[in-house]
Amino acid sequence: MKIMNKLTLTTLGVGTLLVSSNCASPEKETARPNIILIMSDDQGFETVGAYGGESYKTPVLDKLAETGIRFDQGHSTPVCTPTRVKIMSGKYNSRNYVGFGEMDPNVYTVGNFFRDAGYATFIGGKWQLGGDLESPYKFGFDEYALWQLTRRGRGENPIANRYPNPGLAINGEKADFFDGEYGPDIVNEHVRDFIDRNQDEPFFVYYPMILPHWPFEPTPDSPDWDPGARREDSEERPGRGDERYFGDMVEYTDKLVGRVIDKLEELGLCQNTLVIFTSDNGTERGVTSIVNGEEFVGGKLSSTVAGTHVPLIANWPGVIPEGIVNDDLICFTYFFPTLAEVAGIEIPEDLELDGKSFAPVLFGEQANLPEWLYMWWYRNNDPDGPGDEFARTHRYKYYRDGRFYDLFEDPLEENPVPKSELNGEQKEEKNKLSGIINEFTRHGFYNF
Repeated sequence: MKIMNKLTLTTLGVGTLLVSSNCASPEKETARPNIILIMSDDQGFETVGAYGGESYKTPVLDKLAETGIRFDQGHSTPVCTPTRVKIMSGKYNSRNYVGFGEMDPNVYTVGNFFRDAGYATFIGGKWQLGGDLESPYKFGFDEYALWQLTRRGRGENPIANRYPNPGLAINGEKADFFDGEYGPDIVNEHVRDFIDRNQDEPFFVYYPMILPHWPFEPTPDSPDWDPGARREDSEERPGRGDERYFGDMVEYTDKLVGRVIDKLEELGLCQNTLVIFTSDNGTERGVTSIVNGEEFVGGKLSSTVAGTHVPLIANWPGVIPEGIVNDDLICFTYFFPTLAEVAGIEIPEDLELDGKSFAPVLFGEQANLPEWLYMWWYRNNDPDGPGDEFARTHRYKYYRDGRFYDLFEDPLEENPVPKSELNGEQKEEKNKLSGIINEFTRHGFYNF
C-alpha cells in the first residue's frame, strides 16, 4: 500500500485526541472522537463512482473517498444477517451465528462497548437481528429508529413497509406513518437529531441504512414518486419491484449520507468525527451496472466478489490523510477493534474478538493485518442451505468443499483449478488456507 502523506497524531492520555481544525473551534474538541458507522443495504462496490462505477451518480461518497481512504478489498458476507452479527460482535459467524434474522441475545456488541465507555449511542435503519422493542437497549443503544425490529414474518406480525408510509420502531414504540413520509428520510432525521442533541459529548452512531434493498421503488426524487403509495398496506408486498428504480435508490442513499455530513459541518464536528461507509453485501442478483467500462452483475448470496466485495470508505478531516487507496483484505470483524482503538478504549481480553484493528491505516501508518481473510456464512444456520466456508489471500481462494481458485486469473470463480494441476506454490497456499479453515470452523456443524 502506498501512503501519500503522513500524519503526526498527538495523543494525551488514553483516548484523548486533539486535532487542528478548520471547521471546529477549540470548544468543540472533545476528549474522544465521535464515530459514525454507515452501512447501506445490498450495494456492491461497482455502484460507487470512486470504484469506477459509471451507472449512478454518487458525488458524496466519491468526495469522501477523494478526501479520505478508499479500501479496495473490503469484504462482507454475501447476505445481510451474517454481516450484521459479525459487525456487532467482532467475531466470526462460526462462533455465534444462530439463524437468519436473529442474534444470540448474549452477544456483547460494539454498542454495549461504547455505551459502557461513556459514549452516547444510537442505531438507526435496518435491524434484522430479532428480539423485541427492548432489544436495541439491551445491545447497547441509548436510542433507536429501526425497521424490521419486531415486524418480521406474516400473519399477526407482518413485515411493515420500509419505504413510502412505513412501519418503524422508534425508542420503544411502534410508529406507523400515513402522510406520505419516506422511511429512509425518517431514520435519517433521527440520526441527525441525535447528533444535534449530543454534540457536546462523544457519540457512536451505527446507521445500517434501509436503502437500496429491494423492493425497487421510486424515491422522493423520482419523477413518479407517489406519497400515497402503500398507505393502506398492512405489510410489505413481496417481490423485487421495478429494477429501473435501483439507480434512483443508490443516488438517494448517497444523498442521505450527504445530509449526515452536512449536519457535522453545520455543528463544527467534522474534524472530531470518524465517518465510515460500507455495505452489508453485494448488489442484488441480476442487477447489471457498468464499472470501468465493463458490465458487472450483482451477486448477493454468492461467495464470489459479486457477493462480498463492497465499498469501504473512511473519512476524518485533519486526521486521515487524503487520497489514500488501501488494498489490505478487510473483514467485517475488524470494525469493532478498529473503532475501539480509534477511541482509545481498551478491549477486555475476555471478549476474545476475532477481528484485527486497521486503525493505524486511518492515521497514515501501516496496519499489521493478516494477508488472508476467513469467512463462514450459512444463511439459515444449515449446512445444506445457502452458505459457504472459505479462506482466501489476494490471489488464491480455497473452500472447505475442495474448490481452489486463482483469483488473478479467474476473479468470478468460474473454473476451479483441478487438484491434479496445482503447482508447488498453489499446493502450499491451499494447505495454508485449509489450516485457517480448520482453526476457525464450527466443529461438528457439517453432515460428514
